[in-house]
Amino acid sequence: MNQPIVLPLSTVRNPRDLGGYIGADGRKIKRHRLIRSGKIHDLSSEDKNALQQYGLHTIIDLRSPLERKTYPDDPIAHTKHYDYSVSTEDNTSGGTNDIEAAFALYRKDQYAGFKMMCNRYRDYVLKEHAQHSMHKILELLVNAREGATLYHCSEGKDRTGYVTLILLYILGVDLETIRQDYLWSNYLLTDYRATRDQMFAKRGENLNFRANMRTLGSVMDAFLDTTLITIDQEFGGLDQFISEQLDVTPELKATLRELYLEKN
Repeated sequence: MNQPIVLPLSTVRNPRDLGGYIGADGRKIKRHRLIRSGKIHDLSSEDKNALQQYGLHTIIDLRSPLERKTYPDDPIAHTKHYDYSVSTEDNTSGGTNDIEAAFALYRKDQYAGFKMMCNRYRDYVLKEHAQHSMHKILELLVNAREGATLYHCSEGKDRTGYVTLILLYILGVDLETIRQDYLWSNYLLTDYRATRDQMFAKRGENLNFRANMRTLGSVMDAFLDTTLITIDQEFGGLDQFISEQLDVTPELKATLRELYLEKN
């Protein structure tokens, strides 16, 4: 696998260009077309300028309405903005609107965060809202004929990772490369996890709680496998899921490849 193209942005977590990965018929994904990242809230002027210079035309926010309201995307000149939430739940509070109840569970059960994340990755597949949003994202990408599209969630790892799985698979990237791209978030979020852990330690949180927070700030093979296994068991595999649940026609698939893959 080629190493991902990490964008030199100081106020955006986990920013990467998908360009360079090998897709269908040995064609590489074009650069300056597809960007994945964490939230784009409270950007520096330097990062805004860098994104504009990089060719950013379109932003897709995958977060819930509550997350968007709490940490709204910064406006960037000459870009169009779309909200297509993968989940309607606030994905920053442990999958529940009662954050204190979630935190109490994290202090008691070291594996509570792991189990919650597996359920979340299953929901990406099964919930009609997520399926509908994924289709709308692909339709939008078909209409984004020029410039770069940036799609993001909070830290750019889970919802963004799921969207990237579907998108790269449609573009013909092999599953092992997709997995390695997904896992790369762990490298780019190391400082983020360390800073949060120090903060929770200073607050006097116990080891169970801190272990859960590290899990919530990470990606794991087990999470991605939960999605893939759910797709296989419930829908007969990725190809069937994409064509039937996400309503991706052969024409839509061919158009995406034509737009986002280099010519041979």
